Amino acid sequence: MSPHATPGTIVLVALKTITLILGGMITYFSYKAYRRSGAQPLWYLAVGFGVVTAGTFLAGAIDQAIRFSLFGVNVPLFGGNVDNQTVADFALAIESALTATGFAVIVYSLYSE
Repeated sequence: MSPHATPGTIVLVALKTITLILGGMITYFSYKAYRRSGAQPLWYLAVGFGVVTAGTFLAGAIDQAIRFSLFGVNVPLFGGNVDNQTVADFALAIESALTATGFAVIVYSLYSE
């Protein structure tokens, strides 16, 4: 973690980590249920939770990687010319898009037969 981490950043990373662990467990158990039963809706449920979990992970990783680049380590994203608001907006857009996609797949799994 960066030596410039604020208490808010530490709380955010902790919450993202908990979300990643719990989302990974839900995805795993959904997939395990699919393997045991062969029910296609459980496959879609596992994919949906996996996409939501991946969105949370990617947003946190992008946010931290780009912010890390602002403090002197060159991460070659966006030409290295970004500010904090742009980083936050980009990470939030990625997370929102993957969350919406994952929830759409979950809804499909609940209505498919």
